[in-house]
Amino acid sequence: MRDDTIICRCEEVTWGEVKAALEAGLRDPGDLRKYTRIGMGTCQGRTCERLLMRLVREYCREHGLPLPDNDIRTRTPLHAVTVEAAAGKEE
Repeated sequence: MRDDTIICRCEEVTWGEVKAALEAGLRDPGDLRKYTRIGMGTCQGRTCERLLMRLVREYCREHGLPLPDNDIRTRTPLHAVTVEAAAGKEE
């Protein structure tokens, strides 16, 4: 996969950015999320999580590293909502 391939469309995170984080020693999906912002966009990782975890596991296997114990945790809200709806002011 090329380094400029976008893994997270919402936050426009590329494989090169994820790979750099992996090379810096980050393996936990939560740490990758905080460092690169992958999975923090509108979809909250529902679009990119599977691809990210597959790539992280492949990277770890190729480099003889332990596999991550968990996946990215989806955070609330589970569905995108408007500010008005969240504030209870939607008509």
